Amino acid sequence: MMPSHPPERDLRVGFEWDLEHIALCDRLGFSEAWIGEHFTAPWEPNPAPDILIAQALLRTKNIKLAPGAHLLPYHHPAELAHRVAFMDHLAQGRFMFGVGAGGLPSDYRLFNVDGMGGENRHMTREALDIILKLWTSDEPFEYRGKYWNVNGIEPMFDGRLKMHIKPLQQPHPPIGIAGLSPRSDTLEMAGEMGLMPLSLNLSQEYLRDHWASVERGAERGKRRADRRDWRVVREVYIAETDAEARKLALNGMIGRAYREYLLPLFSQFRLLSVFKHDPSVPDSDVTPEYLCEHSWLVGSPKTVASKLAEMEHEAGGFGTLLVINFDFLDEYSSWSASQQALMEEVMPQFRTRAAA
Repeated sequence: MMPSHPPERDLRVGFEWDLEHIALCDRLGFSEAWIGEHFTAPWEPNPAPDILIAQALLRTKNIKLAPGAHLLPYHHPAELAHRVAFMDHLAQGRFMFGVGAGGLPSDYRLFNVDGMGGENRHMTREALDIILKLWTSDEPFEYRGKYWNVNGIEPMFDGRLKMHIKPLQQPHPPIGIAGLSPRSDTLEMAGEMGLMPLSLNLSQEYLRDHWASVERGAERGKRRADRRDWRVVREVYIAETDAEARKLALNGMIGRAYREYLLPLFSQFRLLSVFKHDPSVPDSDVTPEYLCEHSWLVGSPKTVASKLAEMEHEAGGFGTLLVINFDFLDEYSSWSASQQALMEEVMPQFRTRAAA
């Protein structure tokens, strides 16, 4: 979940839809949900995924929840370390910690971060170092960084004041890190530090490039990258027939979000190439219809199972499919049916194929 809502959607109404969708996924047996964080994107209007997670914990029983991701350059690491550790206790084992470096120039400008020059990635590494040190150190320390200075304090006033909040899951919750750009430095960090990589599946070449980044980092960190840790995001829409699924995807919120927001934004970023199955495709041909044909998992259960098997094979294998959610409030019946079909029809077919 970005979470994605059209700009005219009331913030509270959109928030309630997000909670209802997480509850639906929990009932259907989804294993995890990741909730994004953005500050200056009207189509992605949630600057506080942990608030959504705190309420979702009360409406769910089994699904694990995670910010996907807290953008570390925009948080003081000592404050975020304590907030995340507290959330881990509230979740009682149903929490994962997603982090990212941020990718929106408008967020860079808001927080005065030189993202175009890569400062956001350096800040992300430093913040994560501080957070892990706060979680794992039992002795007082001083950390003097380029961007933050933090003290792991000694007990004061006969121990009445001291460091006392650490995560429930030891040494810390599972950590995932999201990458966006080709040759992603943050995904190299995932491989180097043994974190779970999260990738958008914009095209097969883009996805292969992302895994190559993970492996480069793993080699540098003298680790072995495990594809089972890799989370891959994909648009999915399932209906009884291919034609009906295509109609729902293109005429509903997926199509609208791509037409009005995502494709124009990537065009202005000069990144439409990441969507192409063939570099010779003109930019003007990269439309929702093109993506529905070449990228998205759209169709009948049989068709989507086949497309998912092909996607998994071409990627070289990955551990978890993350279905990206849009604002399906006005098409709830067809969307919930799609999610149910994914769990009850597509995944059994896919597992049978994978085991063959």
